[in-house]
Amino acid sequence: MIWPFKPSRRKQIARIEVSGAIAGATRKHVLEALKTVEEKGFPALLLRIDSPGGTVGDSQEIYSALRHLQKKVKIVASFGNISASGGVYIGMGAEHVVANPGTITGSIGVILRGNNLERLLQKVGVSFKVIKSGPYKDILAFDRELTDPEKNILQELIDTSYHQFVQTVAEARQLATESVKSFADGRVFTGQQALELGLVDRLGTEEEARRWAAELAGLDPDKAKCFTLEEQKPFWSRLLPGNTQTKSRLGTGMSWLEFELSTNGLPLWLYRP
Repeated sequence: MIWPFKPSRRKQIARIEVSGAIAGATRKHVLEALKTVEEKGFPALLLRIDSPGGTVGDSQEIYSALRHLQKKVKIVASFGNISASGGVYIGMGAEHVVANPGTITGSIGVILRGNNLERLLQKVGVSFKVIKSGPYKDILAFDRELTDPEKNILQELIDTSYHQFVQTVAEARQLATESVKSFADGRVFTGQQALELGLVDRLGTEEEARRWAAELAGLDPDKAKCFTLEEQKPFWSRLLPGNTQTKSRLGTGMSWLEFELSTNGLPLWLYRP
């Protein structure tokens, strides 16, 4: 990745925007951008989050990279229209969090979805013959119902992932684990409520978050500008920009249908209204 940097970057605030569902492409872009922030010596980072969440592993990798960057760079997260579930998780990697009063946030929890098409397949006369190495190799198969032992296995998986989420929020926000559990039941709440719960530090706009980041880094908030590290688009997409708007996308070149298919059966930190 090549960025047109100038020496004045040390007096600027890096800005990274996370929009749409957090999946593989988003993770790749954000991790590369965070590495660039560190290498180029930006003193502060404004992390703008407008996301309903995403996959567990991708969210955890972004969070870990943010925690590492915190040692060298002042980081302020700005929650936009929606910053829920995995959006909250990566926000915990920032030193401070700002939300709009009406931001939709929360939805702290884990969801795993599978599809059971057994009755439909029976109607059209389709069946599958499965040869497997163990009783659980085809867990969440779409042509049959889950067995009770399978439900127990998946519930344990979800419970473990949920515990990781709760612990991360508790440590990042310096809250008691039980306190976090009291509102980490999947519910959503506004930025105003998040402030009262201790999930965010201040209410304010992205501009106010930028000014705070500048102050933390010892920069003049009236003069410090943001430099947005954007995802590098393929050459053909820059020539034909209209092609990127032909269907609803998740912000990084993936449609909702593609996201649903690629994450089917995966634990998700995702707000599903």
